[in-house]
Amino acid sequence: MAFGGLTSDSGDGDNAEINMIPLIDVMLVLLVIFIITAPLMTHAVKVDLPTASSQPNPPRPETVNLSIKTDGSVFWNAEPVDAAAWQARMQAAAQQAPQPEIHIRADGDLAYRNVARIMADAARAGLSKLGFVTDPRDAR
Repeated sequence: MAFGGLTSDSGDGDNAEINMIPLIDVMLVLLVIFIITAPLMTHAVKVDLPTASSQPNPPRPETVNLSIKTDGSVFWNAEPVDAAAWQARMQAAAQQAPQPEIHIRADGDLAYRNVARIMADAARAGLSKLGFVTDPRDAR
């Protein structure tokens, strides 16, 4: 009786073949499973869907660009205004429906009290949509 060992002097060479029969059996079983389950995956239930009409989208509020320079001068949509004028415009903007968005563009060297004064005037007028515009390229 011959047993295999680590050293083989028989000269047959190594058997480098892969037994393909089990691989083919597994492939055929998977093929049969997919053939059986594929029609079940395409089965759809017919439903009468309801019809609906949609309302038009509400108009987007306008955007007001409020710019403040280093010297304290204020610009409402690139138009120079004084304190009484921007307060009156804020009162008028608060009455609009929908309220406009206020984008504050303040100079980086501007004292914060000037920006806080503008924000307080906007809050007194009833404006609630305030945003600050910054330059993302100036990250330090």
